[in-house]
Amino acid sequence: MKRPRGGTIPLSRYDKGFTLAEVLITLGIIGVVAALTIPTLMSNYKQRAWDTAATVFERKLEESLKAMNTQQTLAGYRNTSDFVNELSKHFKITRVCKNDDLLTCFEDKVMWGAGDADPEEVDMTNIKTASHFGQKDWDTDIIGVQFANGTTGLVAYNPDCKQNPYSNQITGTSCLALLYDTDGFKTPNTSGKDLRAINVLSLGSTCAFELGGTCFGTPFTPTPITKAECEQLKGDLGITNCPFDSDYWAGAVKNCGGVSKMPTSAHTSELAKYVYNTSNLGVPLTLDTEKVSELGFTIEGSSFTVWENVEYDPNSSNRRHFDNAYTYQVATWRDTIEPQAFCIIN
Repeated sequence: MKRPRGGTIPLSRYDKGFTLAEVLITLGIIGVVAALTIPTLMSNYKQRAWDTAATVFERKLEESLKAMNTQQTLAGYRNTSDFVNELSKHFKITRVCKNDDLLTCFEDKVMWGAGDADPEEVDMTNIKTASHFGQKDWDTDIIGVQFANGTTGLVAYNPDCKQNPYSNQITGTSCLALLYDTDGFKTPNTSGKDLRAINVLSLGSTCAFELGGTCFGTPFTPTPITKAECEQLKGDLGITNCPFDSDYWAGAVKNCGGVSKMPTSAHTSELAKYVYNTSNLGVPLTLDTEKVSELGFTIEGSSFTVWENVEYDPNSSNRRHFDNAYTYQVATWRDTIEPQAFCIIN
């Protein structure tokens, strides 16, 4: 082959490539992107794992309670210990911790409350009775349990539990209050993450706040339940209709333990008088945002709204709206995400 004029030989396509500097820059960019995205991906993965574990656990628990209802062994206990003993025949429990030894089965400190958005540390050494779960009328002790799947929990029994072996509407969830950790003793021990609850209206203290002589639990953002779950639970919870597959009002009712534990219009009226600093709600108002925050509600823009206990029609329930200068009650479709909720705990 003749040498090209000028004395140079052209590069073939096999001689071309990246320089060392280009390779290093590319690796640096990949490293930065990985550092930014991997923590978020891991966090999302953990949250999905906790959510799935909680869903599976509650499904198995409900199946066990339904079996107890069918066999007429769901009701009639005067203490939590006897109930847990029967439950263990249907849902494998590897360890039971007596009331004076609860921390052998559960964490000594957890992060709890404020709608799971801004939880506070709770010392579990003083959590002993159903009243510490906000269930002041039950008058039963708490028992610690460890389930075969690694879940740990604290259980309180409701002596007023009802059963009917011929009804498939009784799920048994109203028969207990349960604080459970899908990860056992692993961290973070935080509500909304690995820590979940059934009928736990408050944790530790008896009231998050009190208005007009009524004790209320910490405000929260409801997690919706499906139409199918609503249909299963409505007999226990006092719900009449189940219209939506994302039912936020029914989710609030489930968290409170029944419609009777949801605030009435009179309760939200007392709340309005408190946060507007007046007993006359018909005059021009000014919302006291500091009081709203102290109670644990979240203001979006210049307002917030809360569910009440009334099913207005088959598709909607009542809520009260609190704006900067006025308040009103209105029926709202139950698949509406904005309303917050709070529960009566005495």
